[in-house]
Amino acid sequence: MNFVRALSSADMAALALFAAVWLAYEPLLRTLARGRGLINTDMTIIRVAWMRTMTMRENKLMDGQLLGHTLNSASFFASSNLILIAGAAGVLFGGEGAFRSASSLMVLKTSSRLLFEAQISLVLLTLARGLLEFIWAIRQMNYCLAVIGAARDTADKAFATEYGEAAARLLNPALSSFNRGVRGYYFALAAAAWLFGPIPFALVTLAAVALLFSRQRSSPAAAAIADVRRLLDRDTS
Repeated sequence: MNFVRALSSADMAALALFAAVWLAYEPLLRTLARGRGLINTDMTIIRVAWMRTMTMRENKLMDGQLLGHTLNSASFFASSNLILIAGAAGVLFGGEGAFRSASSLMVLKTSSRLLFEAQISLVLLTLARGLLEFIWAIRQMNYCLAVIGAARDTADKAFATEYGEAAARLLNPALSSFNRGVRGYYFALAAAAWLFGPIPFALVTLAAVALLFSRQRSSPAAAAIADVRRLLDRDTS
């Protein structure tokens, strides 16, 4: 009840908007991904083609190196996330001193210590969720490396197709978890905007979601990936 009283109606509306788009983004993206034109959708097909090719490739060292590079990236992001979480936690548990320091800044809009702690806690929550996604991505990518190492040389196209599709069913969730972890930074920035008031909070939240969707569908990378998928579909048809 004290927390609710600390929030103005504008704060509550902005927080509800953030919670709605943060929780609904992934289901909405999956709904839109039933068609073509989204990076996430097209990349799942490209990764299936990669795993099929990997199975028939005599030297699989390159495949392990490619996945190892992504694994290193996930580890870097996870380490960075831990540093950010430690910083946010330090502010959150800094007590009255941290609140007074933040309140002295004219650009920050925090009317009470309880509101300030809620604002920092939301940033901490988004970062923590991203960290868990990175950790799960790292574990799954390690499983993928074992699958690549276990793939035997074969000229049997049927076996290669079946093995490649099984490997892709492991690789795709791993990289989806990695993507969700990276996406967490967008929402963490939106959550941090709450420190500047409910209106900037709502505007940055909407801007973050719009940016994510535009990069999925309208970016040059999305167009290039869609072209690659079309070429792969034409080659297998």
